[in-house]
Amino acid sequence: MSRIGYAPIPVPDGVKITIDGTAVTVKGPKGELNFTFEPSMTFAQEESILNVGRSSEEDRVRALHGLTRSLLANMVTGVNEGFTRTLDLVGTGYRVQQQGKGLVVSVGFSHPVEIPPMDGIELKAEGQNRIIVSGTDKQVVGEQAARIRSIRKPNAYTGKGIRYSDENVKTKPGKRAAIGGV
Repeated sequence: MSRIGYAPIPVPDGVKITIDGTAVTVKGPKGELNFTFEPSMTFAQEESILNVGRSSEEDRVRALHGLTRSLLANMVTGVNEGFTRTLDLVGTGYRVQQQGKGLVVSVGFSHPVEIPPMDGIELKAEGQNRIIVSGTDKQVVGEQAARIRSIRKPNAYTGKGIRYSDENVKTKPGKRAAIGGV
């Protein structure tokens, strides 16, 4: 059983947290995030430490305790440092170009694919085969990166496609390996 809900959240300098019942607003140098949590959660701030508590010992409330603490810690990290995901385009002729705030990728289709940024997200093309997705909300950054990856997922046989930079793509052997490499 995890005890992550009891871990205190350190609040760095420059980050201001406003608690109004179960609605929490976090402001920092990178932006502002707000979220309304479950009514069974309680919040206590002492100087630069934020603690999350729960009202009962029900299984559902205990499960939400750790989730609430993690979401709140991600909000604090997001407005202070931000989150980034990096994607690589692997394949001959696969490339990305910056077009205004969005991107245009060429990944083997008959047409280039335009990618508009979601709210609160910054898209950058680094070179011709790297995409950097950054923002303050971890969930939205992950969602945007997943949508970009879904345009052309890595092929299981060749490894070509759009992948996360830290993703390890295992390729399968082709038909020739099944008949003894003839």
